[in-house]
Amino acid sequence: MPWNEPGGDDKDPWSKGKSSGSSNGNPGDNIEDITRKMNEKIGGFLGKRKSGGSSGNGLPSGTALALIGLGLLAAWLATGFYQVDSAQRGVEFRFGAFTETTQPGLHWHIPYPVENVELVDIDRIRTAADRTQMLTKDENIVDIGIAAQYKIKNPEDYLFNVYLADYERNQSVGTLFQVMRSAVREIVGGNSMDQILIEDRSSIAPNTKTVMQTVLDSYESGLEVVEVNLEYAQAPQAVKDAFDEAVRAREDLDKFKNEAQTYANKVIPLAEGKASRLSQEAIAYKGRIEARATGDASRFKQLVAEYNKAPEVTRNRLYLETMESVYENTTKIMVDSKSGNNLLYLPLNEIGGNAARSNSNEFNPASSAFVEQQIRRRQSQGTSRDGVRNGTRSVR
Repeated sequence: MPWNEPGGDDKDPWSKGKSSGSSNGNPGDNIEDITRKMNEKIGGFLGKRKSGGSSGNGLPSGTALALIGLGLLAAWLATGFYQVDSAQRGVEFRFGAFTETTQPGLHWHIPYPVENVELVDIDRIRTAADRTQMLTKDENIVDIGIAAQYKIKNPEDYLFNVYLADYERNQSVGTLFQVMRSAVREIVGGNSMDQILIEDRSSIAPNTKTVMQTVLDSYESGLEVVEVNLEYAQAPQAVKDAFDEAVRAREDLDKFKNEAQTYANKVIPLAEGKASRLSQEAIAYKGRIEARATGDASRFKQLVAEYNKAPEVTRNRLYLETMESVYENTTKIMVDSKSGNNLLYLPLNEIGGNAARSNSNEFNPASSAFVEQQIRRRQSQGTSRDGVRNGTRSVR
């Protein structure tokens, strides 16, 4: 049955079991009571006086408002603390204008919106890469792939001097990317295709780094180029096979040159050594011949002096010495005999064999006896020394 039906219990849901007479039968009184209690609790939390001592306007006191303001101010000021890591630098702004750059550690700035801070990582190595076709000095086209590694060296210049000094989400819109591409085009446009792909390939990256750093410094971009790498450099695909063939031919040429140089390095020292040895031998031979000629000339002068003193004796001595030197090494003997048809026996084989084996002035007994016999016979016939000289000759 409804609570307000005639003849019913007349208990309303706000009376909580109390009779309707306690509220004079007006449900709005209960609602006002609940609202009043809620206001008292909120007022007590905010420092409002109770109804007996209140001013009757329902507002917090001045002390409560001051405490609330101080709490809010403290919370706002606390938002100004920030931490800078060792690899970072803090750049503070006041109403958008630069104020200072802070070092690693705990710092405080006037909270937003008066000041704000931006943390910049200066140690992280960043990368920008590009691959495109470029025109060389000799009007050929090459495919170039290059990558630049860089970092921030001046946070203030990096944030203020250049718009989008770099943009890692889309490198092509960053200033560093455009500078890199421009520097590569400058280097490639100043060299021929052979220089870029073969001869001066190793110098492309360092030259590009130098040009990039010069341009970035002129912009005061706050960026430092750490390294530039030439990742790809080839002829276009349409002519790559022909170019590779030319490269192989050039490599064969270099190989043959190296082989020839190796052979020359091996042969030339030998030839120089042989030439030096022959030169030394010629010098020694010259000295030996000159010394012998000098000695012969000196001996001849001495013989002339002796000959002038005793011509006959000197002539005979010279003759005997000459014949001795002739017969000393000969293996053949010829005897001119005037005794008739007597058959002479000469053991030439034994004489020649002994002479060859011993290489000395001694004869075997048979030859010695024969020579003595001939000498005695000549002496008995009264043959003079001049006759013997004219009748005997040796044949080699």
